[in-house]
Amino acid sequence: MPDLRKKKPIPLVSDLSLVQSRKAGITSAMATRTSLKDEELKNHVYKKTLQALIYPISCTTPHNFEVWTATTPTYCYECEGLLWGIARQGMRCTECGVKCHEKCQDLLNADCLQRAAEKSSKHGAEDRTQNIIMAMKDRMKIRERNKPEIFELIQDVFGVTKVIHVQQMKTIKQSVLDGTSKWSAKITITVVCAQGLQAKDKTGSSDPYVTVQVGKTKKRTKTIYGNLNPVWEEKFYFECHNSSDRIKVRVWDEDDDIKSRVKQRLKRESDDFLGQTIIEVRTLSGEMDVWYNLEKRTDKSAVSGAIRLQISVEIKGEEKVAPYHIQYTCLHENLFHCLTDLQSSGVVKIPDAKGDEAWKVYFDETAQEIVDEFAMRYGIESIYQAMTHFACLSSKYMCPGVPAVMSTLLANINAYYAHTTASTNVSASDRFAASNFGKERFVKLLDQLHNSLRIDLSMYRNNFPASSPERLQDLKSTVDLLTSITFFRMKVQELQSPPRAGQVVKDCVKACLNSTYEYIFNNCHELYSREYQTDPNKKQELPPEEQGPSIKNLDFWPKLITLIVSIIEEDKNSYTPVLNQFPQELNVGKISAEVMWNLFAQDMKYAMEEHEKHRLCKSADYMNLHFKVKWLYNEYVRDLPAIKGTIPEYPAWFEQFAMQWLDENEEVSLEFLHGALERDKKDGFQQTSEHALFSCSVVDVFTQLNQSFEIIKKLECPDPVIVAHYMRRFAKTISKVLQQYADILLKNFKSYCSKEMLPCILMNNVQQLRVQLEKMFEAMGGKELDSEAAETLKDLQVKLNNVLDDLSDVFGVSFQPRLDECVKQMGDILSQVKGTGNVPATARNSVAQDADNVLGPLMDFLDGNLTLFAKVCEKTVLKRVLKELWKIVVNTVERTIVLPPLTDQSDHMVREEARSLTPKQCAIMDLALDTIKQYFHAGGNGLKKTFLEKSPDLQSLRYALSLYTQTTDTLIKTFVQSQTAQGSGVGDPVGEVSIQIDLFTHPGTGEHKITVKVVAANDLKWQTTGMFRPFVEVTMIGPHLSDKKRKFTTKSKSNNWAPKYNETFHFILGNENGPDSYELQVCVKDYCFAREDRIIGIALMQLRDIIDKGSCACWCPLGRRIHMDETGLTVLRILSQRTNDEVAKEFVKLKSESRSAEEGS
Repeated sequence: MPDLRKKKPIPLVSDLSLVQSRKAGITSAMATRTSLKDEELKNHVYKKTLQALIYPISCTTPHNFEVWTATTPTYCYECEGLLWGIARQGMRCTECGVKCHEKCQDLLNADCLQRAAEKSSKHGAEDRTQNIIMAMKDRMKIRERNKPEIFELIQDVFGVTKVIHVQQMKTIKQSVLDGTSKWSAKITITVVCAQGLQAKDKTGSSDPYVTVQVGKTKKRTKTIYGNLNPVWEEKFYFECHNSSDRIKVRVWDEDDDIKSRVKQRLKRESDDFLGQTIIEVRTLSGEMDVWYNLEKRTDKSAVSGAIRLQISVEIKGEEKVAPYHIQYTCLHENLFHCLTDLQSSGVVKIPDAKGDEAWKVYFDETAQEIVDEFAMRYGIESIYQAMTHFACLSSKYMCPGVPAVMSTLLANINAYYAHTTASTNVSASDRFAASNFGKERFVKLLDQLHNSLRIDLSMYRNNFPASSPERLQDLKSTVDLLTSITFFRMKVQELQSPPRAGQVVKDCVKACLNSTYEYIFNNCHELYSREYQTDPNKKQELPPEEQGPSIKNLDFWPKLITLIVSIIEEDKNSYTPVLNQFPQELNVGKISAEVMWNLFAQDMKYAMEEHEKHRLCKSADYMNLHFKVKWLYNEYVRDLPAIKGTIPEYPAWFEQFAMQWLDENEEVSLEFLHGALERDKKDGFQQTSEHALFSCSVVDVFTQLNQSFEIIKKLECPDPVIVAHYMRRFAKTISKVLQQYADILLKNFKSYCSKEMLPCILMNNVQQLRVQLEKMFEAMGGKELDSEAAETLKDLQVKLNNVLDDLSDVFGVSFQPRLDECVKQMGDILSQVKGTGNVPATARNSVAQDADNVLGPLMDFLDGNLTLFAKVCEKTVLKRVLKELWKIVVNTVERTIVLPPLTDQSDHMVREEARSLTPKQCAIMDLALDTIKQYFHAGGNGLKKTFLEKSPDLQSLRYALSLYTQTTDTLIKTFVQSQTAQGSGVGDPVGEVSIQIDLFTHPGTGEHKITVKVVAANDLKWQTTGMFRPFVEVTMIGPHLSDKKRKFTTKSKSNNWAPKYNETFHFILGNENGPDSYELQVCVKDYCFAREDRIIGIALMQLRDIIDKGSCACWCPLGRRIHMDETGLTVLRILSQRTNDEVAKEFVKLKSESRSAEEGS
């Protein structure tokens, strides 16, 4: 069996890179968290954490400032500016004695108690020192008693035993009490560079230099002229003996003008202030390379930019340790590890925090206090805390709730770097480059995370099941996180065109759908059985080779469609509302439908091509599958932006199977037709209902055809070319079925004509076929229908019309015998009417009465039948039947009464006496015809008056009646003038005769003299065993010849088939008519003694042809008989009834003659 599977498309990312990226993503954060195993660092951080928490900065004793008057020149402890004024120049703390400007008091953040203890011990005020130390001890005891959970957590995080922890607590408390008295350190500060400084000069630049002060020692860098991003690279060395001291780094713009010199006199500062950073000495540790944002000194300061310092600290009595940023990272990572992996089995606890600052809350209250106090104590920026926590979370990004937290964190990190303030002109990428977290480290972390997120989104069905609302929310947050990473790359890294988040997610969704389709295709039977098999007992186990697509059956495909629909529905209803961040470019439901359809289409097309080669399934099965595929397309695919407006391919896959079904359907329809007719015949062709005038076979046939058409229609084929193919094929079926129906009726119709209503019902049936065919034509498209199919149906309509005509004709003919009888009776009644002259006006009533009497037999017959027809026949059929009856009635009246057929002359003399109509009888017939006409019109319900008036049959009859009143001469003249082709059609002449004619008109009397010379005959075709004696008979035919010589004959010539005569005859014509009213009939006969001469051939010469020339000599071909049209026949019939008129009798005899039978023929 051929493999019905085509190779699947290559996934979005190659499998190898997927696996590698996935591993990298999972271990990215873990790889950097070396602090978990660095015991030495952990031990040091443990001590520093205890120190920060036992006597936290957040609750140190504040200074107790009061307004103070200096008696000697005094400088501010904070800004080192002179305390100006005569009195009340500044503020002084009553506890520790520190002095400063009023504006600088908020900038002092040292603990008052520690400062007081240091100062007292230096100056020897022992009692005061002791009091302060007691106060600090009490505070630490209260702290330990009130917050035992903090110290327990620190002990757990760093894995310290109880004994060591107690010992360490004592040591730390003592170090706090010792304060700075026993503390000293060597500090090396390298001023590296600055970025984004304010422009203070008129040139739009500045000439910056830096002053660095530790305690009372102050040092200065060289000036860099005209540069807002200066590089100094100058190193300074300091010694510091007070841990509460601060390093004051200030940036200045050097000015060397008169204004500056004046300022120098009045103030210590002559140069413009560009910004400062105050660094607490206690926040320094080990080797540090740190960017510090430049801060304002007062609200009026215009400051921007940042400065980079490399600081190295050697604290007496402490081993060389890592910088505080590294220590903070160690604390944060170990805390995260303890709370997540050790205490919560790998589940990240999301703190319940609200408000604008909620993103800065990383842990529950206790752990959060630990990191915040450590950061505050050792100068860790909140952005560094956020980035550290983000790095920790990146190892757990698949945990519930984590993507949302990471997304918010990264959004705020983005905002911190990208949303620069109006007062600074530093670019986002420069600000990020100054990050203490490390630019490359964070970018690498985001790159690895981005790859991991892509991989997880490429399997979103597994990772974020639709059945879990929580995971769906995580999916949304994961996409938000991906978007934040894109934003970071664009706004913070300032990359030109990073991959757009919408496109990335779209590609991931497509990759997932590709693998989903492959999975459901390969496991279709199992998945369908599991999801949709309601009865477990019915679960059928199929061998593996039969579970996929097969050419033996189509079971696989409906199951696959069901599974595809479930996938699309899930994407549409569950994933589309969640992934709604990119409404313009990403609609998961639509992408799902598009991808699934495209993959399905490849497989389906290939499978149908294979099926077409073998055709092992029923056509009905293919049609059912066609319907399912159509439903899938219409329901989910048709309106997709990529597909809308295009003609789909799927109808082409099934076209051959649909055509096969149509072929089979034709056979079924024909069988059904014969069955329906047999049933109908058995039931006697009963009307289907009181109001329907046709029988049930028509209904049955069209019900079957309509059902077939409905199936084609329900395919809703969107391809007009294929629709045209279907319509052509179906039109042929309709034509064949209806043609057969009509043929069967026509064949047997004659036998039904004797039944009363049956013929009408059968004709109604054919008419109903035509009506239903028209409806079918409209249903199939009407004017829009394919031209070939339309032509087939139109031809069929014409054929059915002809069949109806034929049926009407047969039906009408069936009445002929009865009508003949009726009309014969009418003739008998008419012949009894007396009176020969014209009818006077007074006798009109008697004529009407006579007309009624004459019509009696016909009306009795018509009344009985037409009433029945009107009731039983459909209107169209009734019209046809009436037309046929009308034609037959009029023709029969004409043939029987007005113009009886020409008969043998022998009994002509006997029978025709009674048939010659008098003027009165003509008047009666005229009135009778009007009555018949009114009867067939039936007040508008029957035939139209125009049809009746223009009926050629009626006109012929009326013409015949009008001729009855004319004289014999007039009729003969009419005959001669109208019958111009009597000698025509001599295709096979029986000889020829040579005639010479001369015409002379007397100038005085106007009489015409015709001289006829019969020269000879030639080539006479005649067989006889006896004597052959041909002679020529010349007769003049025309009006007013009753008293003149009309006929001459030549002598006979014995046994000569080409006799010469040369005999001349003279005819005298009156002056009443011109020669055009006369004709010469030449008849060659064989003379027979004692019996009638035999006619050999007849020729005719009309004098009108020789009027212009006056004479004529020619050979005339001899024909077998005279030819005439209806007018000629009518005249002949009328004259045949004038038996007492010798001229009429002679004329009829002449025109009725034809060649005699030859001997032996």
